[in-house]
Amino acid sequence: MTNAVLLNNVEHCDLRVRTGRSAELGDDVWYALTFPLEFRALQGQYPIFFQRDASTGAFFPLVLLGLEPGENLYLNNDQWAASYLPLTVRREPFLIGRQHFVEDGVQKTRRVIHIDLDSPRVSREQGEPLFLEYGGSSPFLDGVSDMLEAIHQGIEQSEKFIRALQIHGLLEPFTMDVTLNNGTINQLKGFYTIDEPRLRALNGEDLSELHRAGFLEAIYMVLASQSQVRRLIDEKNRRSVHD
Repeated sequence: MTNAVLLNNVEHCDLRVRTGRSAELGDDVWYALTFPLEFRALQGQYPIFFQRDASTGAFFPLVLLGLEPGENLYLNNDQWAASYLPLTVRREPFLIGRQHFVEDGVQKTRRVIHIDLDSPRVSREQGEPLFLEYGGSSPFLDGVSDMLEAIHQGIEQSEKFIRALQIHGLLEPFTMDVTLNNGTINQLKGFYTIDEPRLRALNGEDLSELHRAGFLEAIYMVLASQSQVRRLIDEKNRRSVHD
């Protein structure tokens, strides 16, 4: 559960956010949401797959961080072992909210920043300050605002991307059994990937349509990223030796 409230410079004037990386701060997650605008930065370091929301049936892309729940193989001695951090990981403990207001008699909506006060990242003693002495936003908070806007735009594009994949029947479920050097088996299931035979069978008009929308590149980024599963297996093997 989260305790998300609208951030303001009166009640939260002295709040700080701890930006380190550790399980204590909530980084012990085995996947993180992502979106096509981020695929280029991710694909050389993380495997990208898809999952389906059990309650809504909606698909969403994600980066795989571990081979089982609660395991983040990129987290090593409180350091993140990759040069790029997924934006949905970086944005913690902030969330995008909507605020309704009336301007010139017209009801309007604007995006605002919420903060999860129950997050272990929120502190009054440690971390980056959110506000300046006289109430203005800190450079850190300005950066958070830009990041949340990028996530918002990315998710909007992601919904169109997923629709295009479904229209062309390009999502398929898969199961992967990973046998470690010590003989233990991890099974990845409940994830989806790109149906490569179906992709190769698309006609020129369909491929052109995907290309014009900017989705064809994203599809190939997903496929290229999946070689990074080997990185997860190697790290899991390394850790199993030291356990």
